[in-house]
Amino acid sequence: MIRAFRVAYDGRGYAGFQRQPHAETVEGTLLAALSRHGLVARGDGPTHATPPGYAAAGRTDAGVSAVAQTVAFEAPEWLTPRAFNGRLPGSIRVWAAADVDPDFHATHDAVRRTYRYFLYAPPTGSGGFEAERATDDDAVHETLARLSGEHDFHNLTSDDAGTVRELRASAIREGDFLVIEATAGGFPRALVRRLVGTVEAVGRGTASPDLVDRLLADDPVPGECGVGPAPAEPLVLWDVEYDGVGFETDEEAATSAVVAFGERHRDARRVAAATGAIRNRIGGTDDEAFED
Repeated sequence: MIRAFRVAYDGRGYAGFQRQPHAETVEGTLLAALSRHGLVARGDGPTHATPPGYAAAGRTDAGVSAVAQTVAFEAPEWLTPRAFNGRLPGSIRVWAAADVDPDFHATHDAVRRTYRYFLYAPPTGSGGFEAERATDDDAVHETLARLSGEHDFHNLTSDDAGTVRELRASAIREGDFLVIEATAGGFPRALVRRLVGTVEAVGRGTASPDLVDRLLADDPVPGECGVGPAPAEPLVLWDVEYDGVGFETDEEAATSAVVAFGERHRDARRVAAATGAIRNRIGGTDDEAFED
């Protein structure tokens, strides 16, 4: 029986999804868990064997997180998401599953993939420490509209082939963040992060809107004139869609995922509070609540 599993993970502590000989990865951790369950041969470090029929929906880069990464393989009936989680760290949680056809392939059968990038972008008019990050929402929306549609994105990826894609991109504001969503059948390497870099440059006025036309043109853009990828950590593989596959949420596993990611969110907020206070003290904007 082939079973597909939805996997969420905090990618900050991993050298990407795909297993590597000398690095801790999400895939290596998943396979190690299957080894401890006795389902695959135990290897040295991340070199565990893969179960029959194994494939994953995508290979996220180092630091990138996911809520709906999908892995599928021949699995015994007892391997539910909650059972899978019993051998996984809190930074990786399996939360849903679906029994699929014997010829199902998690990579090739995906019809759409969606990423979300949480760009720190205070709105235009923000002052103080935020002024240099202030972003014009109208410029962002216009840039994303011009990037949407079918284009050859060869200037926004290091890949040499498969650069023509049908892309849908948009953004919504959530406080000081712009949540940029990009959907396509598949993505060349670093396309989403370079797309965000383009949006950020135009939205903050450090690049002209004409940059988009140059990047989408047939002529290659020299490296010094191109756009580098935005940082990986705010990027999340948000959804992977398959025709005719309905994933069933394991309520116990989903609850454990909410708890695990809630703890990680609180930890990140604690660190942010401390570093923000340090910034304010040095910048002379801390309050005087502790003074008589």
